[in-house]
Amino acid sequence: MAKDNIFSSVIDPVPPFEFNEEVVRVFDDMIRRSVPLYSEIIRRQAQLAARLYQPGSRIYDLGCSNGNLGMILLEVMKDRSFEMLGVDNSEPMLQAYKARLDNKKEARIRLLRADMEAVEMCDASVIILNLTLQFLAPPRRNDLLEKIHAALRPGGILLLTEKVIHKEEDLLQLQQAFYYGFKMEQGYSELEISQKRDALENVLIPETLEAHLERLQKSGFEKIDVWLKWFNFASLLAVKG
Repeated sequence: MAKDNIFSSVIDPVPPFEFNEEVVRVFDDMIRRSVPLYSEIIRRQAQLAARLYQPGSRIYDLGCSNGNLGMILLEVMKDRSFEMLGVDNSEPMLQAYKARLDNKKEARIRLLRADMEAVEMCDASVIILNLTLQFLAPPRRNDLLEKIHAALRPGGILLLTEKVIHKEEDLLQLQQAFYYGFKMEQGYSELEISQKRDALENVLIPETLEAHLERLQKSGFEKIDVWLKWFNFASLLAVKG
């Protein structure tokens, strides 16, 4: 696993963050050192998907990156039949994912380079938005959630993980302090943390947990569970009635 040292030297100016070849090369190290409980999140999401998948339906992974969740889903589903479409707008990410699938000679997962809003979805029982919605401009998030709800079968699920903020300023500052502390525990320097934050400014736009819950309810989801919460990260399960 290549070590993430992208922001270890002074960069002036810091360019906006993007999932380019440089990021893809160190992505696994970056994501595990940047998202608390990442391995736990994707393993339980894969297990939830396997448990609640409806035979003959489809699975969509919007913002599939290099396929970490897909690889675990293949392990969990073993010889079970399913059809999944992994969607990402980063060609380097999809190339890395494709190489992993080719090594397994795996045909149950197809990949598509596209913006997630442009994907036509139907007859789904599982849709995954894993640290993806936060990169979409907030005014466009409602339409995507409504489209996802419409694409799901009754009883279908949305698995959503997002970086969140707190509406109370003192608790927001507390969450950020613990998050930056976590990153330093993973070996990131203050310079790396600062420059990564600058790179993500106006690229990753987090919202409050309350805003996510309200949007899911307005989109038509009848049952919603926050099944994991770590300071400013949250994983949700939303069920279509």
